[in-house]
Amino acid sequence: MTTMAADSKKGLWAGRVISSLAVLFLLFDSVIHIMNVAPVREAFAQLGYSASLARPLGVIEVACVVLYVIPRTAVLGTILLTGYLGGAVATNLRAGLPLFSHVLVPVYIGLLLWGGLYLRDERLRAVIPVRR
Repeated sequence: MTTMAADSKKGLWAGRVISSLAVLFLLFDSVIHIMNVAPVREAFAQLGYSASLARPLGVIEVACVVLYVIPRTAVLGTILLTGYLGGAVATNLRAGLPLFSHVLVPVYIGLLLWGGLYLRDERLRAVIPVRR
């Protein structure tokens, strides 16, 4: 096996692991939204949103995650999740929540999504090359 092929295989697996971390977090988040558990209702009240929005947002989040994990639609899923996470950043900023523990968490998740996809998808690396 050539060094380039070995590096490619390592990158693919690193991308899968990184993507899996983001997917697990987002699936947990979407499930608790769909279940509309008490902490979600309390958080929605704190943020000024009706708790009735939790389930629809959870369903939207699951749909975007499904698009992300399907290789043919992964870029679309990543773009949609980036928009979803951007809304979370704006909401947390508006609510005056702490920067690193609340406001930037969606940014961290977005970085995992894009980083994992970048390592998994050579077409994305061709469009956005990193020069050595």
